[in-house]
Amino acid sequence: MPPIKVKMLDSGSAPEGGESAFAGAAKSRAKPRGKPLTRIQREKQDVILEAALDVFSEKGFLGATIDQIAEAAGMSKPNLLYYFPRKEEIYKRLMTSMLDIWLQPLRELDSVGDPVPELRSYIRRKLEMSRDFPRQSRLFAGEMLQGGPRIVDVLEGDLKALVDEKAKVLERWMDEGKLRRTDPYHLIFSIWATTQHYADFDVQVRAVLGRDRGGEGRFEDAARFLETLFMHGVLTKPS
Repeated sequence: MPPIKVKMLDSGSAPEGGESAFAGAAKSRAKPRGKPLTRIQREKQDVILEAALDVFSEKGFLGATIDQIAEAAGMSKPNLLYYFPRKEEIYKRLMTSMLDIWLQPLRELDSVGDPVPELRSYIRRKLEMSRDFPRQSRLFAGEMLQGGPRIVDVLEGDLKALVDEKAKVLERWMDEGKLRRTDPYHLIFSIWATTQHYADFDVQVRAVLGRDRGGEGRFEDAARFLETLFMHGVLTKPS
């Protein structure tokens, strides 16, 4: 079978608005107190969320402070508190929006499609996320290392429901003989682990690959390798 071509995004260009998509999605979830926010107020809120992403991804939830976020946003602490009275509100807004976008590639795994291009596309989409959203990936990893106390309800709710749904799709493909019999949950976990490595351990990846191989082309190299790894592992016959 000829290789399935799944277009990688241009280097440096994030999907559907790039990293600003996270701040934009978070902003869209805002619940204005009283009358709707004005354009300037929405822009201020967006600035706060973008600054908070920098601070939280560097220092984690426990290490970050409202003062640090206000300084990064270039505004006074009282001004920031007008929009977000507690840092927990900022963090939860960012995490909820991040998961919503982060899980979109899994939602798009088409149950009526052919498993080969579907899985190849999913692997590449996950690598695109790692390339374009490294701060968000590190923020999520940090939350997981702390036991996920602030998003456990999302993990046990929406995330589990989605993975259960897609695991059934993979099982059906296995029942139809299109994929080799394996544990669908651990297949999904393995794709998460191998693709998100390129965000969470980017410094290590670039250092080991060196100057010649550690440029933007490393993501395409990773995509080809992971496609081969997973396709040979799950297909019932060579493709």
